[in-house]
Formats: sequence, structure tokens, C-alpha cells
Amino acid sequence: MSQTSKLKIGDKIPDFVLKDQNNVDFDIGHFRGKQIMVIYFYPKDDTPGCTTEACAFRDEFKIFTDLKVKVIGISSDNVSSHKKFANKYNLPFTLLADTDKKVQKLFGVPKSFLGMIPGRVTYIVNKEGEVVYIFNSMTKAEKHITESLSIIKEMN
Repeated sequence: MSQTSKLKIGDKIPDFVLKDQNNVDFDIGHFRGKQIMVIYFYPKDDTPGCTTEACAFRDEFKIFTDLKVKVIGISSDNVSSHKKFANKYNLPFTLLADTDKKVQKLFGVPKSFLGMIPGRVTYIVNKEGEVVYIFNSMTKAEKHITESLSIIKEMN
């Protein structure tokens, strides 16, 4: 897969390692093949839409964990920004710092607003590491959670 190709339904997610909000290496390979994942890309920590989205994932987190789903948020913010964001809103899931936008490129996350703002895209990944659903919407941040839960419940 080239650096600029866009992941499609049925594609395997690429390998990557990023720092989480605790400055610990997070290797996606440790989860692929073991559990369903929701990987969501968002533009920026502590902005209105991104806070709405993160808090909605937080509010439904027990449902995700009961369904044995790993929730992962990724943006180009750094580790300390993620740590502050997670602490401020009591976010119980993994936030990854993609500061060089390498993983955004691997997934083919489109930019929005005249190509200046990273996109808001959620990928549902099955236990085999394949993308089974993609939801792309900048304006409906909370809908990423309802869409994710709906698809995951169908999978279980």
C-alpha cells in the first residue's frame, strides 16, 4: 500500500507504533488479530467538536469495553497535549500522538476545510485487522459513536 492510498472496507490496517498519552509506545500489532477496534482520527485536542466526540466515546466506554472493543483516538497533537486532554475530560481510552501525520497518511485520512484541517474519520476494524466500516464526518462528531456501536453490535 502506498503512503497516499486510502484504506477501504476489506483492507488490513497498516502496522504502526505511536506514543500514547502516557508517553508509552503503542504497537497496533499487539491488538490486531485479538479484538475489535474503533480507531478514530480527529483534528485537535480540546476543541469543541473533538471534545464532544471524545466525551461521547467516554460516556459510552463501558458499552465498548463490555463488547471487548479497543477504542483509540489519534490526532497530530503531542503527548503532553493528549495527557492534558485525557485528564481534563477523564478520557479512559488510548490517545495516540501522530505528530508527523505518518499514520494519518497510512490510513489516507482526508483533510477538510480547504485542506488545512485534518479530517474526522472513524474506522471499525474486526478481529482479523480488516476495516469493516468507515465513517467520515466533520460536522457530526457524536454520530461517530452511535455509528460505531451500531456496526459493532451487528458484528457480535
